[in-house]
Amino acid sequence: MKLLFGIILVASVGLGFFILAREGRKAIAKPIAKTDSVRVAIDRNIAAYDDPNPFVENALKEFDGFIKTAIANRQAPGAAVAVVKDTTIIFLKGYGLRDASKSDSIDTRTVFRLGSVSKSVTATLVATLVNEGVLHWDDPVIKYLPNFHLKTEEATQKLTLRHLLSHTIGLPYHAYTVMVEDHAPFDTLIDHLKDLDLVGKPGELYSYQNVGFSLIGSVIERATGEKLEEVFTKKLFLPLGMKDASASYEKIMMRSNVALPHVFTRPTPISSTYYSVAPAGGLNASIQDMALWLKALMGNQPKILPQKQLNEIFEPQVRAISRNHYFWQWKRIRKSYYGLGWRVITFNNDTIQYHGGYVNNYRCEVALNRRKKIAIVMLVNSAGMLADQSIPKFFKIYDSYLDSINHWKPKPVL
Repeated sequence: MKLLFGIILVASVGLGFFILAREGRKAIAKPIAKTDSVRVAIDRNIAAYDDPNPFVENALKEFDGFIKTAIANRQAPGAAVAVVKDTTIIFLKGYGLRDASKSDSIDTRTVFRLGSVSKSVTATLVATLVNEGVLHWDDPVIKYLPNFHLKTEEATQKLTLRHLLSHTIGLPYHAYTVMVEDHAPFDTLIDHLKDLDLVGKPGELYSYQNVGFSLIGSVIERATGEKLEEVFTKKLFLPLGMKDASASYEKIMMRSNVALPHVFTRPTPISSTYYSVAPAGGLNASIQDMALWLKALMGNQPKILPQKQLNEIFEPQVRAISRNHYFWQWKRIRKSYYGLGWRVITFNNDTIQYHGGYVNNYRCEVALNRRKKIAIVMLVNSAGMLADQSIPKFFKIYDSYLDSINHWKPKPVL
């Protein structure tokens, strides 16, 4: 009997040690978030990875300090930032508060409005449809919208998808944007375009649009037979893993983890304005979504966004003055252009693809340097200096480390 009890005891102890060891291995295998880390992982599938180059890390730490200082100085209630190098997310972080009157912190799944950066996202959606052969950049608009008219028949016949996406329709600057803010129905706005005197022929002059640009949404719906938001979800958001992204007022109002817009530090309601022109200013996303989108723009998803189509959207189409004067604090602009949903800003021996967005007191700033293989996107829940300075400040910091970054070589593994 004692012998049997001893055998059972030994077996039980051995089994216990086996279970503890196995659980220990599981615990070790789990990612552990460092509380003092510059970046944070917010999802087991999505994380920012340390760059092996210490000079890249130094640049990120300096930029992180800039944002923390700005938030502490009440330049914005909160923000979220993503940086992609090559095709790897190396920085992913939320700062400050969703609502300045509460203690609810912004994380990397917090949803913001994108404003006019929606135009850049829309251009990438069109690129996926061009890649599939559903659309072509130089298709006439009337191929899909036969009842659409500009003031002259010549302009109506010549107008292409390329003209919509490059703001070269020939319409007056910001045609009917005031009516968008007054919640005029989109179909009414489109019908009124035929009454406007043109400032140029399609393809000739840059004239920024929200209504005219958003004609691309009607084209997409006619070409696919589906609602625009469904196409965004099926062709772009789901394939890229953009779990929080959406294209409607109803969807952002259904979210609990949302950053409220602010006037200085006073929270204000989320407005339904500009969702009627969703391709131009009505998209919503978290910084995690935007990081995944940046990866695709840097070449991480060639089956969805192949290099040929990325080159197309970033190709200058027309001269267009850049209104972001803070770039001059970084370096002197040589020329600026508009591509397809993107600004293309050239400096001496350098080029960045850029777009900014402002709507309902939200700000979004995004920029890529494809030659240096570095990209950044910033979401802020108020207008002000933080959003204004973020992109030029990041590149100024990064460039200050660039020689060291380029000359660094990893130590050989012995």
